[in-house]
Amino acid sequence: MDRARIGGLTSLRGPRVITLVAVQFSIVAICMLTTLLVALQVQHTSIREETGERTLDVAMSLAELPAVVEAVGSPDAGATLQPLADLVSESAGVDYVVITDDAGIRITHPVPERRGELVSTDPSIALGGETFVGTEVGTVGPTLRAKVPVWRDGVVVGTASVGILESSISAQLEERIWQVVPWVVGAGLFGLACAAGVSLLLGRRFDQLTVAAQEFETQRRLASALREQTHEFSNRLHVLFGLIEVDEREEALDYIRTLTPVDSLAAAPALEETLADAPVRVRAILAAASARLCEHGGQLQADVEIEDRAGTGLSFGDDAATALSNLVRNAVDAVEAQGEQGVVRVAVEEEAGGLRIQVDDSGPGIAPGLRDQIIEAGFSTKTAETRDGLEIPRGVGLGLVRRIAEAHSGALVISDSELGGARFVATLPNSITRADADSEAASTGRMDQ
Repeated sequence: MDRARIGGLTSLRGPRVITLVAVQFSIVAICMLTTLLVALQVQHTSIREETGERTLDVAMSLAELPAVVEAVGSPDAGATLQPLADLVSESAGVDYVVITDDAGIRITHPVPERRGELVSTDPSIALGGETFVGTEVGTVGPTLRAKVPVWRDGVVVGTASVGILESSISAQLEERIWQVVPWVVGAGLFGLACAAGVSLLLGRRFDQLTVAAQEFETQRRLASALREQTHEFSNRLHVLFGLIEVDEREEALDYIRTLTPVDSLAAAPALEETLADAPVRVRAILAAASARLCEHGGQLQADVEIEDRAGTGLSFGDDAATALSNLVRNAVDAVEAQGEQGVVRVAVEEEAGGLRIQVDDSGPGIAPGLRDQIIEAGFSTKTAETRDGLEIPRGVGLGLVRRIAEAHSGALVISDSELGGARFVATLPNSITRADADSEAASTGRMDQ
């Protein structure tokens, strides 16, 4: 298991959610703008229709008043009709009321100077007995107006014209739009909040599925690589068995050295003396680690407080050997990754009828936030390597140690070491086993590989 410069699995959830929310915000903003434009058009059409109908109703009602019908064409028509026109204009909320005679001469007008003059727009439609509703530019500006004929005894004797300024219509439209805006914005924000909430839920689920898929793919590739490596390892064991069977000890050792650069304890006399009474497996594991460290100027320190149990029926079992080997190899890898002379310190002692294995190193250490991830199977940031055409599996060792420890009701604990790197402590209760009854945990762990 590689633990130098471990970065962990990078979560893409944050950027993905931000992008998704940004897209949703853009969509909601476009929808809000579109809604406002549609509302503006609908309100504009509605107001113009309402205004046209209102001016037409006022004009027709005015033209049908007996006082108007009788006064139009009379000498004192202005004095009679102007007060009436002003009253209608104020009560109906229109901007002007103009009454003309049959020649199109104004009898009433909101501007006194315009009374008695010919109207500024064409009166022929109304004088022809028809009704006109539309926008024209008169003396008071652009207005939406209605013109209707004034009938007396079946003859058109004048016209009644009622109008509302376009500026008044625009002001009314603006007022209505501002009444609609808060509702549109509120609905948009509510929709955005709901969409963001759904996106967060879906994003979290998507992330979980992505991580699960990545883990599954990692396990699949790891299992495939381990199967290939197991097959190759079996072939090598057959070669070694053959060499040993024909008593070619030196050639067998040479073959082993071609597979991995391991020297004897002669490279470290002090270590050889320290491990004189240690179990054979412990001596072999630490000898290999010491040889690797010595090649780079490093040093392995050992404190082994268990003795060889040969002849007692007890053994330093497969589980204990697997745990020690993986922890020591992991520490050596960490020290070598530093590219400088480093130290690995190993302590093995009996505890509670089992073993306590502690391995310290002067490597880069492990950040607290990564200590749970690093003991998961398949977790590694090392660049993939191949040997004899086979990809070397990564992220196996520490996960295997954890499973072995848990199978013995123990644990694997990671902390900081006084050497500057990491400290691994594996407790394996009841791991000093009978030689003919190894724990099932080791075989289970090897099957997991």
